[in-house]
Amino acid sequence: MMRAAIFLLFAVLAAPGAPARADEAYAATITIRDHRFDPAELRVPAGRRIAVTVINTDPRSEEFDSAALKVEKVIAGKSQGVVHISPLNPGIYEFIGEYHEDTAKGRMVAE
Repeated sequence: MMRAAIFLLFAVLAAPGAPARADEAYAATITIRDHRFDPAELRVPAGRRIAVTVINTDPRSEEFDSAALKVEKVIAGKSQGVVHISPLNPGIYEFIGEYHEDTAKGRMVAE
């Protein structure tokens, strides 16, 4: 009986379409292509942790950098990494690719 209850609990938690828990990170993806961010603007929910997967399709490394978001992460060429961001207040937060800041510019809009 206990085994069936545990199985049922896991089945319910793993079911597609199950509502997201408030403490789960909001997932977003951004791609670096030709030293530019695509999309250049990410819309995210305010008040939730955020996990941004950064995919670098360029052959050279790029650093996802933002003083406003309090993050810095080097993403090697032809690879990807995840940038973890603490819950944000509503607003606009700028970020750059530090190695190509003349072209690699973006912003995160928390709403």
